[in-house]
Amino acid sequence: MTKIKNVWKGFALCLAISIPCWFLGNLFPIVGGPVFGILSGMLITLFLKDKSSLQPGITFTSKKILQYAVVLLGFGLNLSVVLETGRQSLPIILSTISTSLIIAFVLHKLLRIPSKTATLVGVGSSICGGSAIAATAPVIDANDEEVAQSISVIFFFNMLAALLFPTLGALLGFSTTSGEAFGIFAGTAVNDTSSVTAAASTWDSLYGLGSATLDKAVTVKLTRTLAIIPITLVLAFVRTRKSESNDSQVKLSAVFPMFILYFVIASIITTLASSFGVPVEFFAPLKSLSKFFIILAMSAVGLNTNIVKLVKTGSKPLVLGFCCWIGITAVTLSLQHFLGIW
Repeated sequence: MTKIKNVWKGFALCLAISIPCWFLGNLFPIVGGPVFGILSGMLITLFLKDKSSLQPGITFTSKKILQYAVVLLGFGLNLSVVLETGRQSLPIILSTISTSLIIAFVLHKLLRIPSKTATLVGVGSSICGGSAIAATAPVIDANDEEVAQSISVIFFFNMLAALLFPTLGALLGFSTTSGEAFGIFAGTAVNDTSSVTAAASTWDSLYGLGSATLDKAVTVKLTRTLAIIPITLVLAFVRTRKSESNDSQVKLSAVFPMFILYFVIASIITTLASSFGVPVEFFAPLKSLSKFFIILAMSAVGLNTNIVKLVKTGSKPLVLGFCCWIGITAVTLSLQHFLGIW
């Protein structure tokens, strides 16, 4: 009861911000609700002179609600369908993830970008944008400004991809009678689900393909989402080794991201239920709740972010995001051509 009293004010503020952002995200999917949430929070916090009574609730929302969102995300994954469809795109997915993480590591060293920011941008670029950042941030103990900065970088290149990739696909000669080539391209080269959906839907609309491109792109995208599991576990292990160098009493169990285990369990539940004939639509409310929780958490992240400081320190992460974006796009196109997909 005491905890509820401490957090309700800050939570209520985050909720008030996130509800209109949810609707705005549905109206403008190319931007997405999480970005509206962060931007709104960053603007509103400028007018809050004293956040002391709100801070416990804001912190709870940015940390715990974010973890709950990742767990619920698991209910959108039918592992059998994802793995079956993902076989074709798996070499491309593994290559793009490796490319992004290597670029992030190299530029972290060359440009002296803070390691947590570089990790978030690299993981967000390579796996699934905001969802990957949401899963990774608690594991590496990233602060809200680092999360906000990474989300902002990812959003910028998401928007560019959604706008430019359909034109790029046409220039490169992707098939306009099948959604397979562009669907794989969008599913591997665009990181956030909303932008994947926007790019694939545009291709379907341009060439009258119904939802063929969209279905392919989203399934490939869900296959990439599975990479959240090994990536977060590796990061947890690395963090443990670093902690043990300072404190021999620290064990893996102390920093193991339990919410990732619950994410896996949620995915298994969905897979088993589907095998017994439960329709996919049954889990739709949980998937929607997951998306709303991410917007809710991003509103809290925005409230904890100093926008002036963010602008001053934003150029290097933007360069990193650009390099990851170009690297992923180049690798995706090269492998698709090599494998004869286009």
